[in-house]
Amino acid sequence: MTSPEPALRHALDQERAHHERCRSALARMAEDADEQVVTGEDVSASGADAEVLGRRLRGQAGELRELPPGPLFFGRLDFGPDAPRHHGQSYHVGRLRITERPTAPPLVVDWRAPVSRAFYQASARDPQGVAVRRRFGWAPGSRGDSADLTGLEDEHLERGEDQAGDIVAREIERPRVGPMRDIAATLQPEQDDLVRADPDLSVCVQGAPGTGKTAVGLHRAAYLLYTHPQRIRRGGLLVLGPHRAFLSYISEVLPALGETGVRQSTLLEEIARHPVTGTDDERAAVVKHDVRMAEVLRRALYARVRTDRTDSLAVPDGSYRWRVAAEELARIVAEVRAGEPPYGVGRERVRARIVRAVRERAERRGGPRGVAWVRRIERARPVSAYVDAVWPGVRAEEVVADLLGDPGRLAVAAGGLLDAEERKALLWARPPRSWKSARWSAADLVLLDEVAGLIGHPAGYGHVVVDEAQDLSPMECRAVARRAAFGSLTVLGDLAQGTTPWAARSWPAVLRHLGKPDAAVVSLTTGFRVPRAVVTLANRLLERLDVDVRPSRSLRGDGEVRVREVPGEGAVPGAVVAAVRDALERDGSVGVVAADADVPRLRRALAGAGVAAAGPEELGARVAVVPAGLVKGLEYDHVVAVEPAAIAEAEERGLHRLYVVLTRAVSRLEVVRARPLPF
Repeated sequence: MTSPEPALRHALDQERAHHERCRSALARMAEDADEQVVTGEDVSASGADAEVLGRRLRGQAGELRELPPGPLFFGRLDFGPDAPRHHGQSYHVGRLRITERPTAPPLVVDWRAPVSRAFYQASARDPQGVAVRRRFGWAPGSRGDSADLTGLEDEHLERGEDQAGDIVAREIERPRVGPMRDIAATLQPEQDDLVRADPDLSVCVQGAPGTGKTAVGLHRAAYLLYTHPQRIRRGGLLVLGPHRAFLSYISEVLPALGETGVRQSTLLEEIARHPVTGTDDERAAVVKHDVRMAEVLRRALYARVRTDRTDSLAVPDGSYRWRVAAEELARIVAEVRAGEPPYGVGRERVRARIVRAVRERAERRGGPRGVAWVRRIERARPVSAYVDAVWPGVRAEEVVADLLGDPGRLAVAAGGLLDAEERKALLWARPPRSWKSARWSAADLVLLDEVAGLIGHPAGYGHVVVDEAQDLSPMECRAVARRAAFGSLTVLGDLAQGTTPWAARSWPAVLRHLGKPDAAVVSLTTGFRVPRAVVTLANRLLERLDVDVRPSRSLRGDGEVRVREVPGEGAVPGAVVAAVRDALERDGSVGVVAADADVPRLRRALAGAGVAAAGPEELGARVAVVPAGLVKGLEYDHVVAVEPAAIAEAEERGLHRLYVVLTRAVSRLEVVRARPLPF
C-alpha cells in the first residue's frame, strides 16, 4: 500500500460505509421492482401491452432477486477536474448499476457502461481523463459483507503510475474451489477490446491456456445483453460448451454479472432430436463428421423430387374441372427445384404455383377469385396428391435411415464424393425396420440436424458463444452456423488443445464452415492463470503438436512443477495418494487427471486411503478425479497428472490431450510417472 497507515484505515472506513449504502440501495431496488410488478399487472392497457410490461417487470425483479451474493463494487475512477464530460467526478465500478432513486446519480456504475471502459483502458500514456484508479481487495469467498473489504490500491495515472499491484495479482492467483468466477475486476485492455466488440461482428479468439478466453466470451455475452438488450434478447443468446461438467463450472459467471436466463448448452443437446442409443466406430464417425456429407445428404433429400411426371392434372371446381397440362406441371417443378429453396419451402412453392395456374384459367373464364376459393383449391385432393407425388413430404429421420440402410441409395447420393470403403463404413450393419426403431449415434444426430436444416431453417439466435470450437467437426460447425445465420458469433478455442479426430488445424477453415469467413481472428498469448513454470513445461510439448500456434507466456512468476518418478506401474496409485496428501496441505482444489481407463483404480486407491474424491461434475469438492477426456476447460489449484505416456497413447491426438492436462494447474503441477515422458 502506498498510503500511510492512518490514511489507509480512514479510506477503508469510508469505502465500507459506501458499500453499506449500496447494499441498502440494492435491497430497496429489489423491493421497488417487486412493487412495480404488482402495479404493472393492474395498469389499464391492451392485453398485449400489459403482458409485455408485466413480463419485462417480472424479468427485472427476478434478475435482482437472483443476483448471487458478493461485493457490489471492485473499483473506482476519480476523474481530473479537466476531464471532458466527467469534470472531477468519481464513480464506483461494479457488477451492476445501483442507485437510490432513478433520477439520482448512481452509487455504482455497471462495468459495461461507457464510463467504466476507462477502468480497463486508461493508462499513464493515455489516462483518458482519469486522475486516480482505485482497486479494492476483498476477502476470498466474500458474500458481500462490508467488513470483507480488506484493502485498496490507488494508481495515480497523472503521475505516471500505470501498474496494477498486489490486489490484481492476488485476485488472479487466489485458490479455485467451486465454479468459475467472473473476472470483471481484472479484465486486461486486450480482453476488454474483445468484450466490447461491435455486436454485428463475429470474433474468433485463439487463446493459449490461461489467457482468459472463456471468461472473455462470457463477459462479451453479458456486455451484449446490457448494451443491446432488445436485439439480443429477441433473438436469444446461446452459450455452447463441450460437455456438462464444463457448463456446470461456468454456470455462475453470467448470473454473477447480473444476467440470468441465458441458455447454456452443449451442441449435442441442441441438436438432440432423439436420445443417443447407438455407437459408431471411429471410421464411421470420421466420415459422418466430414463436410462432404452435407452434399451427400442434400442429394439424398432432393432425389425424392420428381421432374419426370407425364400426367396432367384435373382440379374440380363445382361441376367444372380445371386442367393443367403435364408440360406446364413439369416446368413448375423444374423451376422450383432449380431455385434450391429449403425442401419444405419448395414443396409449398410447387403447390402455390399449381394453384396460381388454376386461378389464371378460372379468372380468364369467370373473373377474380377470392381468398376462400384459393384456399379450397389448395386443399383439393388432386392438388395435394400431385404435390405428394412430385415433391413428397419427408422427415429428416426417413432420409438418413434410408441412406444409411440402403447400399444402392447411398452409392447414388455419394457418387464421386465417397469411396467404397467410406460408404461401407457408413452403412448400418443391421438396418432397422423403420426409422422409428433406429438406434441413433451422436454422429447420426449431426446428420439429422443437417437434413432438418435442408427441409426448413431452424430458429436462430441473436448471438452464439462457442467455446472449445477447435474440436468441432465441419458438420458440427454447420449446425452452429444454422443457429447463427442471422446473428453473430464469439468463437473461442485453442488449436493446440484440439483432441477430436476432426479437430481443426486452422481457424479460417472453421470460420468458413461456421458461415462467418470474414470474422476477425485475435490471438491471446499472455497468460494470467497458468504459472510460468507450468507454461514452460507445456511449451516443450507444444513444439511437437502440428498446429500453427505461438508459445504462450505467463505474467505469473509463482507456481511449481514437480515430477514424482516411481519404479513401476504398480506403484503409481500409492504415489498418487501421496501426491494428493501433499497437495491437501496447501489451500485450494486438487485435480487428479489420468487416462480415462486408469480413473477407476485411482478412485479405489484414494478411497482405500481415506481420501474423499469427487467427479468433475461435483463443484466445490477439495479433490476430484477427472478423466483426461473431460478435463478440458476446467482448472484446479493443484493438478496431479498421472502417467503422461498413457494419456498420450490413449487416442490418436493424445499429445494434444496431454497438453490440455498439463495446463489445468493454477498453482502447482505434479507429474506422477513410471514411464518416460513422451516429450
